[in-house]
Amino acid sequence: MRILVTGGLGTVGAGLIKELRSRNHHVVSCDLHHQPDEIGFSLRTDVEAPLYARCDVGEFRQLERVFERCGPFDYVYHCAAEFGRWNGEDFYETLWRTNAVGTKNVIRLQERLKFRLIHFSSSEVYGDWPELMVESVMDEYEIKQLNDYAMTKWVNEMQIRNSALQYGTESVVVRLFNTYGPGEHYSPYRSVNCRFLYCALHNLPWTVFRGHSRTSTYLADTVRTVANISENFRASETYNVGGTDLHTIEELSNVVLHVTGADPRLVHYQDSEILTTKLKRVDTSKSRRDLGHKNSYSLADGMKLTADWMKQVYRL
Repeated sequence: MRILVTGGLGTVGAGLIKELRSRNHHVVSCDLHHQPDEIGFSLRTDVEAPLYARCDVGEFRQLERVFERCGPFDYVYHCAAEFGRWNGEDFYETLWRTNAVGTKNVIRLQERLKFRLIHFSSSEVYGDWPELMVESVMDEYEIKQLNDYAMTKWVNEMQIRNSALQYGTESVVVRLFNTYGPGEHYSPYRSVNCRFLYCALHNLPWTVFRGHSRTSTYLADTVRTVANISENFRASETYNVGGTDLHTIEELSNVVLHVTGADPRLVHYQDSEILTTKLKRVDTSKSRRDLGHKNSYSLADGMKLTADWMKQVYRL
């Protein structure tokens, strides 16, 4: 199959490209930055078979050009997005342009070209829901969205639903829960797992907010599961992709101390973080049933593998 991955330089996108190509799919990707294997639109392309295009999904002309030069595509995995609650606060202009306008641009092309869309949403759309997070919750209850990032992801899901009703487009939505693992490069806006590990390995202090619980999903497991959508596509479905073992952020921090041997005095504790979900307990029965989702590693084993990868990447 011919597949486009937007946001192909991101943590999930990069892993997904490798997984899909290992299954012998023809995969083209796009993202914001120049790369050695990219297509030259107005000049000669130096590589024989370019599989990457520089493209800002918030610019319709740039996105349309990718489809014209590199398509047609059977599937589009739409990973491109501004990620994270605090990133959305600090860069809200880019957040809304990329997430809301960018996704609308993808949908407009889907309505014309009829490819199947797999859209990456977030567990953040469950907001302050205190009980088990089942996919149907969003259809049955009015959820209070806690931050701009969550708002944009819920807007995306509504955009996709409206397009399906009006134009008959076929899409699947994936809600990711706290994905981490080798391949996630550090920034202060990345997952809490990544941030804690990076700080511990660099002898830097980190802050633990008490009163929050999460599951953690190893990146390779997430990638394998979402790649399976192209082989068992069920239009209009929504899938939670998350872990099975609920842990507090304090427990996560203790795992980091254990696998890195860092000094416990690096850890600082504060009360719960404002406008951040306290409890994220996820039901993954649908993704297990339809997509073969499974969790391959315990939190301790997965964090140890991630720490070993970080040591290599950052030459520690």
